[in-house]
Amino acid sequence: MNIHEYQAKQLLATYGIPIAQGAPVLKASDLEAAIASLPGPGYVVKSQIHAGGRGKGKFKELPADAKGGVRLASDADEVRAHVKEMLGNTLVTKQTGPAGKQVNRLYLEDAADIARELYCSMLVNRQTGKVSFVASTEGGMDIEAVAEETPDKIHTIDIDVDTGVDAGIVSKLVSAFELTDKAADEAKTLFPALYDAYNKEDMSLLEINPLIVMGNGSLRVLDAKVSIDGNALFRHDDTMLLRDETEEDAKEIEASKHDLAYIALDGDIGCMVNGAGLAMATMDMIKLYGAEPANFLDVGGGATTEKVTAAFKIITSDPNVKGILVNIFGGIMRCDVIAEGVVAAVKDVSLKVPLVVRLEGTNVKKGKEIINSSDLDVIAADDLDDAAQKIVKAVKG
Repeated sequence: MNIHEYQAKQLLATYGIPIAQGAPVLKASDLEAAIASLPGPGYVVKSQIHAGGRGKGKFKELPADAKGGVRLASDADEVRAHVKEMLGNTLVTKQTGPAGKQVNRLYLEDAADIARELYCSMLVNRQTGKVSFVASTEGGMDIEAVAEETPDKIHTIDIDVDTGVDAGIVSKLVSAFELTDKAADEAKTLFPALYDAYNKEDMSLLEINPLIVMGNGSLRVLDAKVSIDGNALFRHDDTMLLRDETEEDAKEIEASKHDLAYIALDGDIGCMVNGAGLAMATMDMIKLYGAEPANFLDVGGGATTEKVTAAFKIITSDPNVKGILVNIFGGIMRCDVIAEGVVAAVKDVSLKVPLVVRLEGTNVKKGKEIINSSDLDVIAADDLDDAAQKIVKAVKG
């Protein structure tokens, strides 16, 4: 689960991590109180959406030469002008896609005296199985571009779970960031605090870009992106309250209510599969034959007829879907349960797009009998390759 920048900073501040003074602006009437709460005269007005590249983004409703989603303001009047342009308008960044995201929240922050910008993140290193710091002196930039053009400027530092962020790890981070004097001294408390926050809040990602060295030599978190591990949310009722469903796809929200693993994509062939690996393989086969999947959907190993029906309805609620591929290899998941769910869902939604079904494994004979006796207009497939070719052909006419 992603949270907004201002929420991430409020969370980090509880661990003693240095952030700038700031105030969220959730509606226009919040603005004057937000301005009054900050010392000024310099301010930063930040769009709060779940996407990166806000500063370089463009608002759909504004002229092409208008400023982006993160703006400096020298005084209160300039803040008011920025808020009027930004709040409620649609911001398009490299991560939102052409549709963009409506800016429903802003964050007004005290401007910082920046001497250096650094990149700092924490995540699980899949190669070592350890939580790692990713550190670079090239903050404020596209880290992917830095990795491609100057990989020597990115340092990955693994943390041993038994020792945590000890003096040795701090020394490595100080060296990687090229910190000196006051900043190097503050690093002794900052980096252990970041590690503490990452673990106790069950984060899957903590990205600070930039982490800055200020003119006075102090360190400060200037931007923060936090993702919480969805599998750990049962331990964090308070964190659940930070969820902003307006930033999420409505189909993904509905899927979460039925414990379905669903991710919306941009293609036109809906997929319903059991097992993440098989789902990925199914999507790859669709792409191999010249089409694009409209979603990733794993119904899991213990799905009921009701769960399968819900999954089917979610797929068909996507107006971009021009065809559906059901690919089930029954182990724990029984083919007859899938078949019953498909039949119930197709009758309920009055399906108007081609449907290809491939069943194999546990109770496959019974599953096929249910499909064949249903009088549904279903295209049967023998294997994954056959299924992918048939649905692509059906969609493309």
